[in-house]
Amino acid sequence: MTHRRPPLPTVSDHAILRFLEREYGLDIDLIRKRMAGHAVKGAELDALAVRIGRVKLVLRDGVVVTALPKHRVPKHWKPRKQR
Repeated sequence: MTHRRPPLPTVSDHAILRFLEREYGLDIDLIRKRMAGHAVKGAELDALAVRIGRVKLVLRDGVVVTALPKHRVPKHWKPRKQR
């Protein structure tokens, strides 16, 4: 008789953030403020992204929605229409 292992539970992004915060002492609020500070000029200019260090912060309507490797272009990006 073989025993099946139960499937691994899904771990939410919220749980990962809280784990990093509590287990490793990462200051998530400080990281959020630093990312926002790096992105402020891009948001003012309605940019698609800003590069900092080895990452690109992707902006959508003034919100940093993800961080990608700096040379990666998301598949959904399309040239913007001229205003």
